[in-house]
Parts: sequence; structure tokens; C-alpha cells
Amino acid sequence: MKNRLKRKKISAIIACYGDERAIPIMHKRLVKIFKKIGLNYEIIFVNDGSLDNTESVLASLCRQDKHVIGVNHSRNFSSQMAFTSGMDIATGDAVVLLDGDLQDPPEIIEKFYPKWLKGFDIVYGVRVKREAPLYMVFLYKSFYRVFHKLSYIKIPLDAGDFSLIDRRVVDALKEFPERDRFLRGLRAWVGFKQTGVPYTRPERMFGKTTNSILKNLNWATKGIFSFSYVPLQFLALLSSVIFVFASLAIIVLVILKLINPDIPHGVTSILIAILFFGALQLLGISILGEYMGKIFEEVKGRPKYVVKSIFNDPGNKIRRNN
Repeated sequence: MKNRLKRKKISAIIACYGDERAIPIMHKRLVKIFKKIGLNYEIIFVNDGSLDNTESVLASLCRQDKHVIGVNHSRNFSSQMAFTSGMDIATGDAVVLLDGDLQDPPEIIEKFYPKWLKGFDIVYGVRVKREAPLYMVFLYKSFYRVFHKLSYIKIPLDAGDFSLIDRRVVDALKEFPERDRFLRGLRAWVGFKQTGVPYTRPERMFGKTTNSILKNLNWATKGIFSFSYVPLQFLALLSSVIFVFASLAIIVLVILKLINPDIPHGVTSILIAILFFGALQLLGISILGEYMGKIFEEVKGRPKYVVKSIFNDPGNKIRRNN
């Protein structure tokens, strides 16, 4: 507790993509909450290849406020890489991860902070309510519950990337060499003392979300295949069950043939069997392909992200390639 009280600096890391109108509001709200708490702070906006005027907005903001650092990626590398990029240069005793569209209310930091002082190394936001269409709310809640059941580690329900993470956890996450990252899973994997804070996740303040159902499906499979072996175990179980039924079917057919040698042979049943086993093989190949694709990405050893430019560059702490 005493050590925590000595820590006075928090680094806010905001992943931005198409958030030019939201950035000034995010900055204003963050500064207000940090001053209210009485903390030293730095605000790191990571522009992850935005196609709008985010870069020029950050340039202007960085000229006005030296507490702000603007990192511009050479293209879009995903929000996970944007957070990773920010953590690589953050100097605070803790970091706070936020989405740049203001769906993660900065005011919740005031609830995160006391939990951190009490000794929690990770304080994550729990989305008890989401301002979104009902079908999207249903899909998100379903994913978290399926992910929770399938994962080989305990994943908090309804908890996204929005969180306060202590410096020693950040340093541990920076040691992870993997490039296909799912931070909320890695955050659970590292352990440490964790707790959640409930909050309502509002709608995006400006523009429309870039997440389609297909993108969300890809996101869901990314998490499941990163932290679960259940798909592979499912294949093994399914093949065992089919083997048993196929063996029984062979025995039954042999007995029927012995009892009635004139029993007719159906072409339809043969076609159904071929289609069934063909579909099963394709399912197995697709599941194996997901895991092989992850291996393929890792063995190439490419940088996690590439930084094009930096505003208010803090010096040698910046790593333009990782």
C-alpha cells in the first residue's frame, strides 16, 4: 500500500482508428480526471493507420500539451498492436488502455485507481450494460460465455481491453514474443491480483463502427484459437464417436447380409455417407488450418508494428519497429 501511494504517474494509452473528432474530447476528459485524482500523467495516442485527419489532429494537440505523445503507425496493425505500441513507450507506474471512440469512459479511471492502491495489479472494466442493438448485445455476451467455457485459463466475463495495468504486469506483457495478440486473454494468463469494475459501455460518439459481424466473428475465433485446445479435442472426440458408430454399422450390415443375402444396396445411403465424411474432413482441415496459420505468423518473425512518425518523441524509449 505504501509503495502504491508513492507511485504518481499513469500512462493512458488510446488506440485510435478514424477518431479525429473524438480525440480532443478524450484528451479533455482524461486531463480533467487525472487532475481531479491528483496524478502526474502522460497520454499516448496511437494512430493505427487512420484514413481521416487523425494525424494532423494529434500533431496540433501535441504542440499544445507536452503531456501528450502521438504515435503514427505506417498502416493499420489492429488495436492490439496499437496498445502494444503504447505500452512499449509508456513510462507510468501503471497504464490505462482505452479505445479512441470514447466507448471506454475515462471517468471510470477514478474507480480503477482506488482498487490499484489497495493492491490489485490489474483492474478491468466489466460491461454490465452495452448501448448497442439487441442482437449485438446478445452476440457479445454469447461470445464471452463461450470463450469462458472453452479457454484453458479463467477469462473474466464481459471484460474488454479497458483496464488499468500495473507496471510490473506491463513489463511482463512486453516480454511476450507472440505477434497474434489477444490482450484480454494475455492479461488473464499472466495472473497477478485482478478485479473488475462494472460500467456501462456507451455507443460510439462519432461515426459508425468499423466492426461488422464478419470482423467480430474473426475476432471471436482469434480469441478461442489463441487460448483453447477444445476445437482439437472436439475433433478427436468426434472421430472416436464416428469410429464407434461406423464399427457398429459394419457389424449390423454383416449380420443383415447373413440373415438376408438379397438385401438391397442403396446408392442414396452411400452418397450421404460420402458427403458426411467429406464435410467432417473439411471441418478438421479448417480447424487445423487455424492453428497452423497462427504458427505460420509466428515463425516469420516480422515486427509487431511499424511506427511512421512520433509527436513529442520521448527519445530513446521509442522503438520504431518491434
